[in-house]
Amino acid sequence: MRIIVFSDTHGNMAVIDKIIADNPFSNNFLFLGDGLKEVEIVKLKYPDKNFYCVLGNCDKGDAPEEQVINLFGAKIYMAHGHLLGVKDSLEQLEANARANKANVALFGHTHERYFGYEGGLFVLNPGSASQPADDLPPSYAFIDVGITGVGGTHIDIT
Repeated sequence: MRIIVFSDTHGNMAVIDKIIADNPFSNNFLFLGDGLKEVEIVKLKYPDKNFYCVLGNCDKGDAPEEQVINLFGAKIYMAHGHLLGVKDSLEQLEANARANKANVALFGHTHERYFGYEGGLFVLNPGSASQPADDLPPSYAFIDVGITGVGGTHIDIT
């Protein structure tokens, strides 16, 4: 089962619409902050889609700063990352995910893509959907959850 992950849209509503349009068979979208206002508007356009969101450092709203969800047998820890020091280290992110018995840890904030397995923990930053800082195109990611485990990759937004 596929889960779409995106972050750091920073006011670019068109890119959110594009991510959704490019994934018509996906019903679960995880947003990792910095663009929550636009995601709240887009949610109204797509009432058949499930959106799970966390607050970023540029957001105001009712979303939590971190969240743990269960989808398709994966336990997913979500945080924007600014309160966890992810620009310097993933240590606190990974510790929080493990404390919540998650097997997936997701974060944004750095505007740089990241993908790794850290001691059995799948760790992913989808990069920024509108303002990348890693000299790569804007991006999002997907996670596939299956009987063999969890995997995923980044997708360039063109």
